[in-house]
This record gives sequence, C-alpha cells and structure tokens, in this order.
Amino acid sequence: MARKLATDGHYYAFLIFYLVALSALGSFVNDMYSPALPGMSRFFGCSISTAQMGLSMGMMGLAVGQLVLGPLSDRRGRKPVLIGSLTVFIVAAVASIFSPTIHVFNLCRFFQGLGAAGGYFLTRTIPADVYGGRPLAKLMALIGAINGIAPASAPVIGGVTADAFGWKAIFVVLALFALAVLALSPLMKESLGPSKRLTGPLSATLKGYRNLLTAKPFMVHVCLKGTALGLLFAYISTAPFILQTHYGLSQTVYGLVIGFNALFVAAGSMAALRFRLLKRAAVVGAWITVTGIVAEAIALCTVHSIWLFEGCMVVALFGLGNIFTASNTLAMNEGRAQAGEASSILGIAGYIVGAIVTPLVGLGNIMHSSAITFVALAVIVLFFASITAKIPADLKK
Repeated sequence: MARKLATDGHYYAFLIFYLVALSALGSFVNDMYSPALPGMSRFFGCSISTAQMGLSMGMMGLAVGQLVLGPLSDRRGRKPVLIGSLTVFIVAAVASIFSPTIHVFNLCRFFQGLGAAGGYFLTRTIPADVYGGRPLAKLMALIGAINGIAPASAPVIGGVTADAFGWKAIFVVLALFALAVLALSPLMKESLGPSKRLTGPLSATLKGYRNLLTAKPFMVHVCLKGTALGLLFAYISTAPFILQTHYGLSQTVYGLVIGFNALFVAAGSMAALRFRLLKRAAVVGAWITVTGIVAEAIALCTVHSIWLFEGCMVVALFGLGNIFTASNTLAMNEGRAQAGEASSILGIAGYIVGAIVTPLVGLGNIMHSSAITFVALAVIVLFFASITAKIPADLKK
C-alpha cells in the first residue's frame, strides 16, 4: 500500500484531501456551532454552563466513539467503520434540528460526536497504516496544516449561517457536509488489508489497550496531546461569551476572529517539522503556550482590551500547534503496530479533558474562571512536555 501511494500521485493527493475532510468534520462538530452558543442559551432559556454542555456531550461522543470504533476498524477494516459512523452523524445532526429542549439537543450532540469519531480517528490511523517515522510526521503535519482551514473557516461559516438563518441552519450545513464526505467514500481505498487485521476474541482488544496504556513513552505523548487539546477546547468554549457577550462582537465577526486565530495553530503545526527531534518541538511549544496563557490570564483578570486578549491567545495557539504535530506523530509512531487502539486512546484523552474543563470556564465570573482553567492546563502541558524531553530520541528520519 505504501509503495502504491508513493507512485500514485493522483490517489495520494485525493487521500490527503479526503483525510482533511474527515478531520474537518471532527473540527466542525464543535467549532461551527460555537458562535451560536449565546443565542442558543437564550433560545432554550438555559444557563451558560448548560448550553456549554452541548460541547461537552459532543466531546464525550467523540471519546466513546473512538474507544469502540478504533478496535473495530482493526478487525473489520477502515472503510466499513467510516461509512457507518458518517451515517450516524448525519442522522444525529438532522435530529438535533427538531430538539424541543436543551437536554434533547445535548443528547443529539453526543451522537453527533459518536458519528464524527470515525472520521476523526481514521485521519491518524490511515497514515499510520501506510507510513512510519519521519514520512509519517510529514504526512500528518501536512494534513494538520491544511486542515487549519477547518477550524479557521468553521466559526466563520457558523457565524454567518446563524446570523442569516438561525442556529438550526448550522446543523443542516453539517449534515450536508457529512453527506458529501460519505458520497466520496467509495473512492477511498482500504488501507488495512485482511491479512493485517486483528483476529481473535474481544479479550485481545482489551489486552492491546492494556499494553498501550502501560507503555510509558506512548502514554507520555498521549497525556501531552490530551491536556493541550483540553486547553484548546476550554478556549473554544469560553471564546463566544468573552468575545460576543463581554466585548460585543456579532456572531459573524466572532467567526472571523476565531478563524484568524486558528491559522496560528496551523502555522505552529508546520513549524514543528523544522525541529530535527519532534520532542524538542513539543518542549518549545509548551513554553510558548505557557507564556501566552499566563499573559492571557493577567489580561482577563485586570485589563479590558480585546486586542490584548487576541495578542496573547494567538501566541498560545501557535505553541499548541507545535505540540499537536509532535505529540500526534510521536504517539502514533510508538503505537503503530496497533494503530486503531493507539489512535483511539490518543483521541479519547483530549476529549476527556475537554469534557471536564468545558463547563468549568462558565462558572461564576467567566473571565476569572477561564483564566484559572487556562493556567492550570498550561502548567500540566508543560509538565508532560518536560517528561517528553527525557524520553530517548524519537524519529531519526
């Protein structure tokens, strides 16, 4: 498969395009509807924290979906899991439009996350089926950088759509996007042939998880990615209320600002490849993130300035981009023999942290609670990055 991809330039280009679309769906699950959170809070007559639970439920669905679908794809192949998960997402997106209460809506959000999980973890799994080492790093960084368009464009599309047609129209767009991805699935070749699939009882899957969970290098990279992604989710959760409610931006302008910020994550993802050792990129990225977050926390608590808020945040987001490329690649390189389970654990970690911290940033004074949550997560990110620095050299090619 690797040789065929290397010589088939057209299919390789299609594969990158398709993997970007799959990863984008995972980003769109939260990013596209985040501009509508304040409006949805008013529509359903619920608190900020209750509205933010929709983000948490989506993350929980993404986590549970990866836990189940990762091992399933190792046994049944990547394409059947892809097709089934996309179908679940489309049904859940349509159902959310008719939600009579915020609680029904949040339940639909769980199944949206469950459906999006298939495409999201396959974006990491399929490259690991084909490559290892530095070629894997280059492919994943390229996909990650191109996919910076997704978190950059999703809030813009969501904000414009919500302003023009209301929040329900966002989920119509999501369903149509997933339907388009599903329609292209016959063109994607199976990357895990029958001879490479795992066989045996369910206990073999549990053993595979246990082996990965007890592998220190793998789990250090997972914890680093998980806390970094949790920090990104905390920012996504609190940004609509800070930028719209506190600073008075419209949903459309908010989307433009968040889209601009997302480009710094993409830039950081590509910048990580300039390091000979990816673990060095993780350490440097962690220090950049901590610097930006500490300054951001001070700004949130003491200074009323959207420009300072933005300036500090883009610094932190650039650092997170460094961490995402490094931690994703290092973790998948360690666990590529069990790529489905490894990708599941790697994805679950971030969504567990995200589901926990998302409601916390809405408690009490959102400026203060956000500052505290940001700093706590940034310190943990730095802690795991420092452990990464002590692990023997990672990728030499």
